[in-house]
Amino acid sequence: MDWTLGEEFETPEGVVRWTSMGGGDPIVLVHGTPYSSFLWRDIAPALAATRKVYVFDHLGFGRSDKREGQDLGLAAHAGRFRRLLDHWGLDRPSVVAHDIGGAVALRTLLLEGADYADLTLFDAVSGGEWERGLFRLFLERREVFERLPGYAHEALVASHLRHATHVGLRPEIIDAFLDPWRGAEGQAAFYRQYSQIRQADTAGYEHLLGGMSLPVRIVWGREDRILPPKYAEWLHEKIPHAELHWIEGAGHLLQEDAPAQLTAHLTARFPSG
Repeated sequence: MDWTLGEEFETPEGVVRWTSMGGGDPIVLVHGTPYSSFLWRDIAPALAATRKVYVFDHLGFGRSDKREGQDLGLAAHAGRFRRLLDHWGLDRPSVVAHDIGGAVALRTLLLEGADYADLTLFDAVSGGEWERGLFRLFLERREVFERLPGYAHEALVASHLRHATHVGLRPEIIDAFLDPWRGAEGQAAFYRQYSQIRQADTAGYEHLLGGMSLPVRIVWGREDRILPPKYAEWLHEKIPHAELHWIEGAGHLLQEDAPAQLTAHLTARFPSG
């Protein structure tokens, strides 16, 4: 399926590819793992009717450069995100973040000195005890997963993608998400990025969550199996002034399970004051 990122941002470790669309107040969409900006293919054009929308692929993901030696930890992603905001000339954009994109957005705000107009976190890594399940196995046994036959690796990734949705994914959508992780280089890139994502990089800002003063919205799929609802509740306890909204019948990938409801939340105004 056609999804084009026509702009490039040079970093010492490779090119980050991005694009923008629409006009108006800026809003930046931050994806997680093992996804890419392709997740925003329906959401971004809808938001672009009234906003200037920015999307990008993290280094090591999607159409951005993937190679050995890249620092793909959350702290490094946050540093690059801050530089990308500066490159775009955005002082106080709205930021929307999903999965590990939540941790990247929070680190950029709380530790990298960025400023946002408002922040929406949905089904997002934010803090607490989130090193679990298959992710934990990736961390502990990277060398085993890297040696999987290609067909077994592709089956594992496809199964992981299906596990993230409650409604289900069409075969062509699974294929599009899977494509960057195919072949020897893609397989190496898949486990390279997972092996560098650590809970320690969210623990470093947890004590600052309660002091956030900007408007925050938390949106969560009630059927999320990757980050179950207890993670939304944990985050809401840490940021008590945040709005918390549940989407019934949706899993981890709200962009796929409930795009219209997610878009409605993203276009709703935050309460004033």
